[in-house]
Amino acid sequence: MQKFFRARKAGVLLACVLGGVASVGTPGQSLAAAKLDELRVPAGFHIGIFSAQVPGAREIAIGAQGTVFVGTMGPGVVYAISTDQAGHATKVRTIAHGLNLPVGVAFYRGDLYVSDTQRIVVLRDIEHHLDAPPAPEVVADALPYEDGDHSWKFIAFGPDGRLYVPIGAPCNICDVGHKFGRLLSMKPDGTDRQDVAFGIRNTVGFTWQPGTGALWFTDNGRDNLGDDIPSDELNQVSHLGESFGYPYCHQGNVPDPQFGKQHACGEFTPPAMLLGAHVAALGLRFYEGTQFPASYHGALIIAEHGSWNRSTLAGYQVVTVRFGQDGKPQAPEVLVSGFRHGQTAWGRPADVQPMADGSVLISDDLSGTLYKLTYDGKP
Repeated sequence: MQKFFRARKAGVLLACVLGGVASVGTPGQSLAAAKLDELRVPAGFHIGIFSAQVPGAREIAIGAQGTVFVGTMGPGVVYAISTDQAGHATKVRTIAHGLNLPVGVAFYRGDLYVSDTQRIVVLRDIEHHLDAPPAPEVVADALPYEDGDHSWKFIAFGPDGRLYVPIGAPCNICDVGHKFGRLLSMKPDGTDRQDVAFGIRNTVGFTWQPGTGALWFTDNGRDNLGDDIPSDELNQVSHLGESFGYPYCHQGNVPDPQFGKQHACGEFTPPAMLLGAHVAALGLRFYEGTQFPASYHGALIIAEHGSWNRSTLAGYQVVTVRFGQDGKPQAPEVLVSGFRHGQTAWGRPADVQPMADGSVLISDDLSGTLYKLTYDGKP
């Protein structure tokens, strides 16, 4: 049985915002700092606050010089957090504002790509211009959009050098053909758009497996079918044009009551793993560092944002998914928990991002915090 321990408040850093730049100050003011002792991590792990000045924090990207970039769900801004040689946050800057749900950030060859609901913009050579960031340059616009659900976009560059962008379903459940509910890719300049996969309700996290290059992604299942169905999914793309079932089939074996008669579940690729109903699995990354125990190497770390319409809350944690010798994912194990008390949550993990030193950053858009998870083997 895995033992869990309270978080250790070591080197907790909070910030005081001054004209868009936050300087590190003394702990004691943020919700996350007050609740930090409630977080649970396995023995030998420790979790502290990397920055508590990132309201609405969502996707995390790391620059070539160690700058931590953070997209946001609500404020319409993008943050850049400078770090020192020890990997500690030193300054928090607002480098873009006035955007529409700029959830996604992706760093590529010195440039920072940022998602908007209908376009992708780029901040050129950003790490050399943090104090005077360039105006966002549009590289892709006219992305499919309807004023509804799932228009925000997690983005990432694949090992092929292409930018991957999801087009979420604009609803809880609807049949909109191939215009929505898909994942596409494009060249860095926004040209040569290609469809990668279909039948995806709302992916807010995807990544590529080192060694195999396989694309893995989370998908959030539909609502209003009860507490326990359908499950959120962990999926693997095996070929271009693959379809994963939405809106006709959920979790590989649950026909939709409205659209399920149009196509059988057997026509679609089933999930590689079921993650649980309404856990809201979002950002995920493969862990390739050496700081954590060897059993974590090559495992997926997944942020579960947490349920909003389940009679008993689910999710609100970070989990680890290891892979067996057959290459198949094994049952998730809890890595970080304690973001809620019964039916009340104070934190919602949204993304995870390994750092160069082997630690892992975790974003929390409810408390506006980035946490840093480390391991030293000490209690």
